[in-house]
Amino acid sequence: MRERPSLELVSLDAMAVYKGMDIGTSKPSPEELAGVVCHGINLVEPSQEFAVVDLMEAVRPMVASAAERGKLIAAVGGTGLYVRGLADGLEFPRRYPEIAMRLEAEADTAVLYERLRRTDPAAAVKILPNNRRRIVRALEVCEGSGRPFSSHGPGLTVYPDSDFLQVGLRMSRSLLDTRISRRLEEQMEAGFVEEVKRLAAAPGGMSRTARQALGYKEILDFLGGKCSLGEAKSTALRRIVHFARRQERLFRRDPRIRWVDIREDPMEALPAIRETLEQCL
Repeated sequence: MRERPSLELVSLDAMAVYKGMDIGTSKPSPEELAGVVCHGINLVEPSQEFAVVDLMEAVRPMVASAAERGKLIAAVGGTGLYVRGLADGLEFPRRYPEIAMRLEAEADTAVLYERLRRTDPAAAVKILPNNRRRIVRALEVCEGSGRPFSSHGPGLTVYPDSDFLQVGLRMSRSLLDTRISRRLEEQMEAGFVEEVKRLAAAPGGMSRTARQALGYKEILDFLGGKCSLGEAKSTALRRIVHFARRQERLFRRDPRIRWVDIREDPMEALPAIRETLEQCL
């Protein structure tokens, strides 16, 4: 029997890259990672801006190095965009923060969408007129790079062959909602509010990207006196559930993903995942 290569992990969580953002990201503890090589976590301070292009620049050399050393790579977690970035080698335009801030100063999303429609019609037809975040991003890239946003790769509607085997864990929405609610309660009990307070008070505070993290944004609003803690928790829960729904729809479109159904505990999926991997190795 041939010896199987050892495994290294790559985290594709956009917020686990930040040092100290541990409780709210459910980052694995040092004890849980004992003896495990995990790339992509604790890369920068929370005061730094960090986007998908930055994570790709950080982890792609790590993945290449592991492959050269004969290691298997398991990329885990993260949003659909980050998964596609690594699995498909997508090209991501750089950020232009000053341009983005100027665009955000325009309160009327319809005005921004009309500007995008004139500047880059091909991008505009793929973006909903009320999706302010994507409209601003597209305009930011158009102005900052001098190229249409739509010229940066084929986009997320194309699913090319990939070197990565993709396995997705699928559970009912009711079970997923229950697990999300339970996890948020556990995070609050573990000191989530205190973690956010400490990070916000640190030199440099929290960057724009770090402050948008699920749960962190709402707790910052509470700490700033904009809402009660109960309201912050309710808003965070709604936002997390909405995010999970959006990611579910995004992953469901990818025909390359092999789905494993879960009835209660994700640990149930281990035998099925192992069998899938055995078939491909």
